[in-house]
Amino acid sequence: MAKYILGIDQSTQGTKALIFDEKGGLICRADLPHRQIINEKGWVEHDPEEIYANTVQVVKNVIEKAGIDKGEIVGLGISNQRETSLAWNRDGSPVYNAIVWQCGRAAEICDRIEKEGHAQMIGERTGIRLSPYFPAGKLAWIMENVEGAKKGAQDGDVFLGTVDAYLVYRLTGCKVRRTDYSNASRTQLFNIHTLAWDEEICDIFGIPVKALGEVTDSNGDFGETDFEGYFDRPIPIRGVLGDSHGALFGQGCLEPGMTKTTYGTGSSVMMNIGEKAAMSEHGVVTSLAWCMDGKVNYCFEGNINYTGAVITWLKDDLQLIGSAKETEALAFSASPEDHSYLVPAFTGFGAPYWDSDARAVISGMSRTTRKAEIVRDALDCIAYQITDIVKAMGEDAGIPIKELRVDGGPTGNRYLMQFQSDIAGIPVMVPPAEELSGMGAAYAAGIALGVYNKEELFSGVERKEYRPEMDRALADEKYDGWKKAVSLALTH
Repeated sequence: MAKYILGIDQSTQGTKALIFDEKGGLICRADLPHRQIINEKGWVEHDPEEIYANTVQVVKNVIEKAGIDKGEIVGLGISNQRETSLAWNRDGSPVYNAIVWQCGRAAEICDRIEKEGHAQMIGERTGIRLSPYFPAGKLAWIMENVEGAKKGAQDGDVFLGTVDAYLVYRLTGCKVRRTDYSNASRTQLFNIHTLAWDEEICDIFGIPVKALGEVTDSNGDFGETDFEGYFDRPIPIRGVLGDSHGALFGQGCLEPGMTKTTYGTGSSVMMNIGEKAAMSEHGVVTSLAWCMDGKVNYCFEGNINYTGAVITWLKDDLQLIGSAKETEALAFSASPEDHSYLVPAFTGFGAPYWDSDARAVISGMSRTTRKAEIVRDALDCIAYQITDIVKAMGEDAGIPIKELRVDGGPTGNRYLMQFQSDIAGIPVMVPPAEELSGMGAAYAAGIALGVYNKEELFSGVERKEYRPEMDRALADEKYDGWKKAVSLALTH
């Protein structure tokens, strides 16, 4: 009998279900989108019930599409959009919509906590600087603004967490309340040195520790699910990783200095730094890459709010393009004499600038700045932002970054990948598979269940390579122009 591993990647735009064979090959994928709920203040939310329903349905869809016997699926791994934050009742019903990682509504709460003098301590213990980007502030907002949420959490009737914890709880019939180390380390409530929820920090944010889930190895036991009776017998959930951590694992970045970028709605640049925590002095954060079989790996990470979302903005809001596929040809056709820049700080800047009040600008426009040039600028700003973080990590780690492994839909854009290599000045390596986040979680589950051998799984992967071709002086000149454009968007 064949053995298949199921992967779920619950991402910002939708939910993907993936089926992997006994050699780790992706044999089928199915997707379902969900609504982006955005109000007049720019607050971004998702409907948790819609996400859960889509998760169950997309698994049914992928199995029917693949035409396999569902009884041959032996395990499940879950990757998730990370900092998106939820509160739910004991019966699994949402207390409030999920507050998406992009949403900056907790800025006032973080400002208040900074004025109280807690920012340095929080940064030292959690590895990440105080910011409304992270769940601590978002969950505090729910505690302070949603009727009954705080009392329910204090009484043990309301639970708090990230999307992985919510899905595990719902998929196990409201029996298992667990999250993994990678997701916990991104909440700004978890002490990455003691490897436990930090009670003092939780108290500062008004978060009852008992409302948070048990922290479990990323390849640990997260219970079983039959997907609302769809499976004849339940299957074990044995891999849970935040999406970027899943991609780091799926890319085979298992040694210190190995670095990857996930291009999605936003982007995550992540470097494996080994078994000891190190703190950044250049604006990136320190998190747990994962904990597997009791062994912790740390990582540096920088997050960018708007990368693929910039292309969505071009398509849906400006209506300059009909689809993302049009951007490659337009960028290649843009005038090299045009020196405009797009700085996409629509909801502030994350790493390495950390300016929640920054706003987007287009600078250096002239009469040569037309549709093609603006589309090119939108692609360029993705590469520039990632280069900002790659450079910061290299300085912090003291380890030369030999290559950048990349994943996500935009890696199919030849213009973007070549420009990324040119500006960063290092080879960019594109794997044959796009869905590295869900793959990493599925691989973790498959290894835990004995379906996969780790060494065999990651050896011999053939990647498409982009090497720097642009004259270095020209690349440096372009990057200097980017830094000047960024200075126009910053408020400090």
